[in-house]
Amino acid sequence: MMKIHCYERNFCVSSCSLVPKPLPPRMETHFWYILPDEVKSSSLLNQYLDLLSPCEKENVFRMQGDQLKKRAILARALVRTTIARYQINSQVSPRSLKFRKNIHGKPEVEWQLDEDWRPPPLHFNISHTSSLIACGVTVDSLIGIDVEEKQRTIKNNILSFAQRYFSRHEVELLTSIPDTEVQRQEFIKLWTLKEAYVKALGRGFSGAPFKTFTIRYGAAISGNFNSEASEIVVESSDDPTNLTSNWEFTLLELAGSHYAAICTEKDNACEGKGNVPRKLTVWKTIPFVEDECVSGTGAVVIIGGLTESEVIT
Repeated sequence: MMKIHCYERNFCVSSCSLVPKPLPPRMETHFWYILPDEVKSSSLLNQYLDLLSPCEKENVFRMQGDQLKKRAILARALVRTTIARYQINSQVSPRSLKFRKNIHGKPEVEWQLDEDWRPPPLHFNISHTSSLIACGVTVDSLIGIDVEEKQRTIKNNILSFAQRYFSRHEVELLTSIPDTEVQRQEFIKLWTLKEAYVKALGRGFSGAPFKTFTIRYGAAISGNFNSEASEIVVESSDDPTNLTSNWEFTLLELAGSHYAAICTEKDNACEGKGNVPRKLTVWKTIPFVEDECVSGTGAVVIIGGLTESEVIT
């Protein structure tokens, strides 16, 4: 058995179950996150470990260090419990879910098909740091998410690093920021947005190198980095007039300590109906123990892409 040293908390695990949720509407994103430092029960971690497939367990056991193993267990358990919440089929349980990867390595649910049931067009994506793990869920819309610590250490010189990976416009933007801390924060925000976009495309970094597209949002355009939340767009670096209009973004500050970017495919069914905003609901969770809807609280601050009225509380 894996040895993970934890401080026990009086969690009622065996008698608790996942609170079922309806699938998100077509124009809504559900975002779930867990803070690993808040999971201190070894019995709860063992319950999560029991949800994993033999292959997932093998991957965990190969990792060096208890903290890496713990985060890997939490990441896989978060995906499994999040998808199972939606009661897609009465037979779906966290342990029974199977996954596969597309040709570029993006995970997908491998539904167990039968004649009387057709799986829903559910999409998910996961991202994690050492201190926060998140899973985003949509229906009928591709999704990519990324989370980064606001205090993330950048070993290289920021501008040198940006010149290697970012578009010319993004490098010029960062160069124009005189305050080094503001420059670092804007770099992290751009990185988070770019990674979410690449993950939503599902083609991998080789299929969509960071240099081949530019992320623009209101603060970056106006130069007012304390501005209100505003639209975020992506454009081809080869042709700046070519806005890739079938994607929309949300940039958040989470728990006062992280940036989170969400990139989703726009709903084609809404074409011709004007600008139909996507809704967002955010939960902080410890699966089997507690779920807290934190939308509209100080734990979720909208930076760009949505207005406060589009966050469901």
